[in-house]
Amino acid sequence: MLINAVFEGGGVKGIAIVGAIHAVEQYGFGFNELAGTSSGAIIASLLAAGYTSEQIKQVILATPFQQFIQQKSRFWFGSSIRLLVKKGLYSGDPLEQWLYELLAKKGIYTFSDLPPRKLRIIASDISDGRLMVLPDDLPRYDIDPSTFLISRAVRMSTSIPYFFEPVLIRKKKQLPIYVVDGALLSNFPLWIFDKEHMDSDRQARAIIPSIGFQLVGKLEQVPRRIIGPVTMFYALFSTMMEAHDERYIEDENRYRTIKIPTLGVRTTQFDLSDEVSMRLFESGYGAGKKFCEQWSVSAYQKGFAKYVMTFKA
Repeated sequence: MLINAVFEGGGVKGIAIVGAIHAVEQYGFGFNELAGTSSGAIIASLLAAGYTSEQIKQVILATPFQQFIQQKSRFWFGSSIRLLVKKGLYSGDPLEQWLYELLAKKGIYTFSDLPPRKLRIIASDISDGRLMVLPDDLPRYDIDPSTFLISRAVRMSTSIPYFFEPVLIRKKKQLPIYVVDGALLSNFPLWIFDKEHMDSDRQARAIIPSIGFQLVGKLEQVPRRIIGPVTMFYALFSTMMEAHDERYIEDENRYRTIKIPTLGVRTTQFDLSDEVSMRLFESGYGAGKKFCEQWSVSAYQKGFAKYVMTFKA
């Protein structure tokens, strides 16, 4: 059965989502349209390109994620200068190149290499204070969606404020537009397919359920050491990003959300061991299996009619 899938962002915890996808695949579900934020955008893009959950798991386990963190100055004032100039402690180039090469192996480069509406990625335009849905919103920035690299869109979505450098969009005779992590405005964009159900021109799409993959669970309370402006900014935005994990799932989305325990792992814990990564994968697999065992088309349709159709009406 085909489903539309939405993947929440969660940094290195994304392998837990891959575990849930593995369970969903085993239960015979296939993916129609995909959307994601931050690390969820990475997963969505790889699935859209034709990778399986098993292949994505192997990619993650084989990737030393510390390579995405460039060495910064040993002194806090050096980092402060970089933060002022670059607006981020680390470059997003290594992550973008890594994803570019993975997609290239499948012959996928730009959004035009995928079927229309196959993939949507969430980012945040902090210059205009606007949520961005890529590639849909690119024409607004005078950018041709058909030529825009998926790896660049994902980099936008994964640019954690003050941690990674923002992506700049330059328009003629205008100030540059700064784009950062989509989690700032919508870390779990489960709403993204709902409007299609309400569109009379897309009645055929209404029978395709939308399933969300969400990371949940409280973090271990380990105090952060704050010794200067850089560590203060990092603590501030890390707290903001991690807060998504501690939110409960509203009743109106519970019937279509796979809740994946994150075992106390932090979003930017880039030194994650293979052992912990596999524990996260198994956590996701268990959550996905439990959801699939209880899920039914009729229950989904009732929930959708109650919470989405009624609310939209």
